[in-house]
Amino acid sequence: MFVKEVTVQNKVGLHARPATFFIQKANEYKSSIWVEREDRRVNAKSLLGVLSLGIVGGTDISIIADGPDEEAAVDGLVKLVQSGFAE
Repeated sequence: MFVKEVTVQNKVGLHARPATFFIQKANEYKSSIWVEREDRRVNAKSLLGVLSLGIVGGTDISIIADGPDEEAAVDGLVKLVQSGFAE
């Protein structure tokens, strides 16, 4: 299992369009991936799950992966979040 914490950079957070980019990226990996905010953890490959966290700009989240490409998965998703989803 591999975990990293990251602060969401873009102003709107993980709403529809950025969440879609996040999920598409998560689905590129074989590992099981979760996003955690405070005490809630959801499947990072589920649009409804990610949206249900209500992640806004400036929120700290943890990205957790478990599987054959867990480090690459976490690093790739952290990089995407840090980029602000190119907004």
